[in-house]
Amino acid sequence: MSLFFILTLAVQAGLIVHVIRTGRNMLWIWAIALLPAAGSLAYVVVEILPALFRGPAAKRTKSSIGRIIDPDRDLREAATAVEVSGNTEARRRLAEELYDRGQYAESIASAEAGLRGIFEHDPTLLLTLAKAQFAAEEFAAARATLERLIQNNPEFRSAEGHLLYARALEAQESLDQAEHEYEAVSPGYPGAEARLRHALLLKRRGKIDESRRMLKELLDGAKLAPAHYRKAQAEWLDRARKEL
Repeated sequence: MSLFFILTLAVQAGLIVHVIRTGRNMLWIWAIALLPAAGSLAYVVVEILPALFRGPAAKRTKSSIGRIIDPDRDLREAATAVEVSGNTEARRRLAEELYDRGQYAESIASAEAGLRGIFEHDPTLLLTLAKAQFAAEEFAAARATLERLIQNNPEFRSAEGHLLYARALEAQESLDQAEHEYEAVSPGYPGAEARLRHALLLKRRGKIDESRRMLKELLDGAKLAPAHYRKAQAEWLDRARKEL
């Protein structure tokens, strides 16, 4: 056997022993054994280096690669938390995880199960429920949920929720109300999506010049913004360019 092959086996064996002794996720053993180079490198980056160099960047790296190795970990943990405590925060987290996976019916069920007792009108859980309902194209239900949120939590503020309400109104063809809500949310919304959707509604309503002016202002403003903003908002800025 070549020296390189022997060294590779030794590294694999050492890392597998490290997995077992330190109580790491046993899926790492399969990754290291079946993918000698990639699996070993991933384990070093995710588990060993962060222990040596703890910090935000290391934690983000671990989280990202960890999701690749075990993509259902967060969902399992959220489901376990619901089984153990069953509290509102656990159900909200599970509903969010299910929403992120496109399991909207399950997300709705989890959110609705948490809206009990003193948490009947919990604003964060109601917002999660409305997001899942909208994604499931239950637009009337999403609108009703958001109106319930507003009625019972007048002090609650959420740009995401406000934009979602405008979109729910538009989806139900309540265009006058939708335009009013877009006008209210667009100026302070942290990103380009609200202004783009506002401009698209104006175009839909035949207000072409006003729509084009808004799109141009959006794109001109983006040119002066930091590079990280343009990168984060690329989807909406690209759509704005196409509309012009």
